[in-house]
Amino acid sequence: MKPRLSKNRSAAMTLFEVGVVIAIVMILAILILHTSWRLNSAQDRARRINCVNNLKQTGLAYRIWEGDHGDIYPMGVSVTNGGSREMVATGSVVQTFLVMSDELGTPKILYCPADSARTPATAFAGLDNSNISYFVAVDVTNDATNPQLIFSGDCNFEIGGVPVKPGLRSFWTNDPIVWSAGGHVNRGNLGLADGSVQVTTSRSLRDYFQQTGLATNRFAIP
Repeated sequence: MKPRLSKNRSAAMTLFEVGVVIAIVMILAILILHTSWRLNSAQDRARRINCVNNLKQTGLAYRIWEGDHGDIYPMGVSVTNGGSREMVATGSVVQTFLVMSDELGTPKILYCPADSARTPATAFAGLDNSNISYFVAVDVTNDATNPQLIFSGDCNFEIGGVPVKPGLRSFWTNDPIVWSAGGHVNRGNLGLADGSVQVTTSRSLRDYFQQTGLATNRFAIP
């Protein structure tokens, strides 16, 4: 007996059908990429907002502290009198925030969620640079002379493509300093003496340095 042959033949896909499949795959890929981009964009925006809020709370702590210490920030008060003047002059940022621990309330606000190089601290005991995302302006002892003085901000600076190292750093107003690609991706936040927090680009960063009225802005970088 001869085997029965099926009358159904498997037909190859036509060029039209192949084109439809490719179009569907491309549309799905675009939708996935767009969704991923929107998600990343929303996360970046949330991190920026969180960072701005942290710096605003830090700025409030500065102002409360200075109100209780003769209108002088910790950077202008000696260590023996409860300030951080001698320590911050060496490039150390920890002492400044430790003396304001009561005003800060929690060390978590010293951490920027966009800072992948550091981790938030849960207590002030043992606080160090690995828990702090924000620099301290060394020469800003009070805000009576210029409300545009920079007292703190993100520390992801770079000059000539080289990240600025931790410690005491002096920046002239004409230095080619920019925000690095890390952190807020070529952007950064600056806390000013008037209590505001300014979101800046690399282009506007040097403008803010010039507005301080200081020939050199000295920062303690964590």
